[in-house]
Amino acid sequence: MHKFILLVFLSASAFAQETAKPTSSFSIGGKVNKTVTITPDSLKQYAVKEIGDLKVTNHLGEFKHEDDHLKGILLKDILSHTVFTVSNPKLLSQVYFTFSGADGYKVVYSWNELYNTPVGDHVFIVMEKNGIKAAQLPDAMQMVSMLDFKTGRRYLHYLSKITVSAAE
Repeated sequence: MHKFILLVFLSASAFAQETAKPTSSFSIGGKVNKTVTITPDSLKQYAVKEIGDLKVTNHLGEFKHEDDHLKGILLKDILSHTVFTVSNPKLLSQVYFTFSGADGYKVVYSWNELYNTPVGDHVFIVMEKNGIKAAQLPDAMQMVSMLDFKTGRRYLHYLSKITVSAAE
């Protein structure tokens, strides 16, 4: 019995320690006219902005670390080419986005949050941090919301897909 418990414990530990491989592209799909893949080459068409330093905190607001000299592309710029499949503009209030990391972590924003509040002007795909370009980051692609109070909750690493959905 002790061997079985030890085996279960070791298996669970090994699984918990798996890390995702860095991502270099992500897809945008779901309730859109056309699923697209965003690559490093396609990101070159967007302006990279200085977005400053970020004190990363946990769900309790406790300081974890600081990322300096962040540069990024505004998420709304990337989404500007996306046509959402809703029958009328009023239904955009039901649209939400699920951002998924290759490590299984997920973050959600509503259409209104991104397009109808100041939050949407401060959500970026990270292109550089701490002087390191995104392609060299061990957990690229990353996405950050600079206006969140508990910054670590929606600081997504290994971005692999954006799924557009509608509340029913």
